[in-house]
Amino acid sequence: MSGARKRLIVGISGASGIVYGVRALEMARALDVETHLVVSRAGAMTLSQETDLSLADLKAMADEVHGINDVGASIASGSFRTLGMIVAPCSVRTFSEIATGVTSSLLTRAADVTLKERRPLVLMVRESPLHLGHLRSLAALAEMGASIVPPVPAFYTRPQSVAEIVDQSVGRALDLFGLDWGGTRRWQGMEPQ
Repeated sequence: MSGARKRLIVGISGASGIVYGVRALEMARALDVETHLVVSRAGAMTLSQETDLSLADLKAMADEVHGINDVGASIASGSFRTLGMIVAPCSVRTFSEIATGVTSSLLTRAADVTLKERRPLVLMVRESPLHLGHLRSLAALAEMGASIVPPVPAFYTRPQSVAEIVDQSVGRALDLFGLDWGGTRRWQGMEPQ
């Protein structure tokens, strides 16, 4: 993608934690990264339960919005060059479809294409607890090259709010695409005792 504006696919599925996808869009915009958004039906429902944003508000945060059933969209093809894809949040259904390669929507098709093209696929898995079948699917995804990035709080940053916890998690996820959001707090080592 030399010379072209960097592109990132942002998938939002129906797991709790839609704020991670919202912040990924906001941070990408701050970094001047072109975003391609695809939201599952359950993701749209979760948006109304967890935020005061409308679906139109969410879509306005992206440079391009693709319909969940539009398997002819640009992001469904490996020839459409991107940095990769983040799914934030990522539900069990979504990662299970990606793990099997039996994709039923543009969201999971785009993730499958990302893997086949050997581009970073970052899955912010937001389900718990996980049974053995879930863990096997996640292990298979890791073997295929996906990064499994549950949004686990980094308490060494001494967060003062939920927003700071979210920002740190999303900032670290964006690191996996080589994107350095300036607000991500970095470990500097321990002070000598």
